[in-house]
Amino acid sequence: MSTDLYIGADDEKVVVSSRPVRLRTGRARSRRTGTLVQAVPRPPAVRTREVRLARTARLALALVFATALLSATGLSWWLPATASAALIVWFARGQARGAQFAAFATPRDPQSRVLWTEPERRAFARALAGSRRVRKTWPALGGMIDAELADRSLTRALDELATLLARRQELRRVLAGLEATRDADIPADSPARIAADLQRERADELWRETGAAAEGILRAIDAAARAGESFISEQQVAATARHAERALARVGGVPVAESGPELADRTAAVIAAYRDLAA
Repeated sequence: MSTDLYIGADDEKVVVSSRPVRLRTGRARSRRTGTLVQAVPRPPAVRTREVRLARTARLALALVFATALLSATGLSWWLPATASAALIVWFARGQARGAQFAAFATPRDPQSRVLWTEPERRAFARALAGSRRVRKTWPALGGMIDAELADRSLTRALDELATLLARRQELRRVLAGLEATRDADIPADSPARIAADLQRERADELWRETGAAAEGILRAIDAAARAGESFISEQQVAATARHAERALARVGGVPVAESGPELADRTAAVIAAYRDLAA
């Protein structure tokens, strides 16, 4: 089974799926990073409708001329004419689609998650930005981590976060509906009132649980990014210190002591951060 995670974000939603995301309008380009595949919307083409029609007309004229030449050689005219018509339609639709703003289709399979609400979309965007920071540190970390395992852990964390955020999105709607019942003009001991209060308590509990779980994933991604970045920065400072020490030794005639900063603690911090992310 594929472990790839597909993500598409437009101006109204974020789509997270185990299958490639589809476009409803516009165009997008796919950008793969390990097991993460992100569909990035392309800006709409600036060609006007008149320009698109003119280009289509030029193509149609060229195809009509080619069809006539083929017919003159004795070949049947209907096959190239049919192919030409199909090509013209495809070309015209492609131009029209390219002139539209990109919008991803809403998937219907239950394994896909669609984030519509602004807080959940913002949280997932924060996680994506953090994951990019994490991946940028891998080349410099070398053999400290298994990049393939770290990639799967990071993608799985984003997948789990999307599920949690989708649940919180639904809980947000449920809580809003239950909150509206507080002002209902019914007795306090009404069975309906009691049932609504009970469901509100359950919804509040789930809201806290999903919030804590989502925040834990966000913290783990951020911790891995900060640990890697701190380690790389300290390595750069250590290299600068060693270079300065050698230069000063040459100038002053003092033997090089090789007293660069000790990075053992930072190494342990990086490994611990990745263990937390995998967990």
